[in-house]
Amino acid sequence: MKRTFEEAMVHRRSHYYIGNDSPVLDEEIVHIIREAVKHVPSAFNSQSTRIVLLLEDEHKKLWDIVKETLKKRVSIGAYAAAEAKIDGSFACGYGTVLYFEDTAAVRKLQEGFPLYKESFPVWSQHASAMHQFAIWTMLEDLGLGASLQHYNPLIDEEVRRAWNLPETWMLVAEMPFGIPTGEPGAKETDDLDKRIKIFR
Repeated sequence: MKRTFEEAMVHRRSHYYIGNDSPVLDEEIVHIIREAVKHVPSAFNSQSTRIVLLLEDEHKKLWDIVKETLKKRVSIGAYAAAEAKIDGSFACGYGTVLYFEDTAAVRKLQEGFPLYKESFPVWSQHASAMHQFAIWTMLEDLGLGASLQHYNPLIDEEVRRAWNLPETWMLVAEMPFGIPTGEPGAKETDDLDKRIKIFR
């Protein structure tokens, strides 16, 4: 199912209907994550992005953490709706990619280049976003559907504790994925002429 980069970019969508299966071996998923982490650029070559791949019971454990966290913070009615969404769109998938930024790497650059101190946390988010896009697009190209979720910072402490992750790893996003079991919704885009200016 290999596509050109442009075709893969166009084909990438948010899939909320996914199942607990994969058309490829786990090793292929690990391979694309390793390639993204190795080759996606970062400001000042900070290499501050950290990735955690959760499969099988570890994947389910994450979404149990999300539900338990929400149960303590929202009303019963709100929780019922959130639980249905999590169970029907995220926990039912094959795995989850967790995206982190290492704040220690960011602080090191701030100390080394004080002139740009305020910009490094922003540039760190840029690096994370590029990793998210690259991995999401490559997962789609393997025949998997994914979406990007943001239950952080609510779950950060429990996630670090559950997988014994360094305190300096800041959770940025969660990407559940699995075999698509339905079509993604229609994609709407604003007028490109309002978003792009060209000067010659």
